[in-house]
Amino acid sequence: REVALAAVSCDGLALEFVAANLRGDHEVVLAAIAQDTRALQYAADALRNDREVVLAAVARDGKALRFASESLKNDREVVLAAIQQNARAVMFAAEPLLQDKGVIFEAMNKDPSMAHHLANFARSYR
Repeated sequence: REVALAAVSCDGLALEFVAANLRGDHEVVLAAIAQDTRALQYAADALRNDREVVLAAVARDGKALRFASESLKNDREVVLAAIQQNARAVMFAAEPLLQDKGVIFEAMNKDPSMAHHLANFARSYR
């Protein structure tokens, strides 16, 4: 465990190569995400569905939402936290939240250039 912690603290993406049981270790995964949020993709499914872990990732890089569980991609609070960090994270939200006017407004307010993309999404859901 200590070796894995040291490795992911230097290179978060090293999480891909640690033992499966350590990819489910809360502390190891949080250390990996602190170094590189893309490490979330290698976390055990249970941690990709853990609000605390995913919120930590999206607070650093909103686009880490792409690696969250489907359940958390449909969690309004998680999606809004991701949008606060990077408006383009809205593209990884679950379909029902792409129809939520509050979520869409937040993304457009954060990055007005998103209006065109979000209008295309809205048209495709009619």
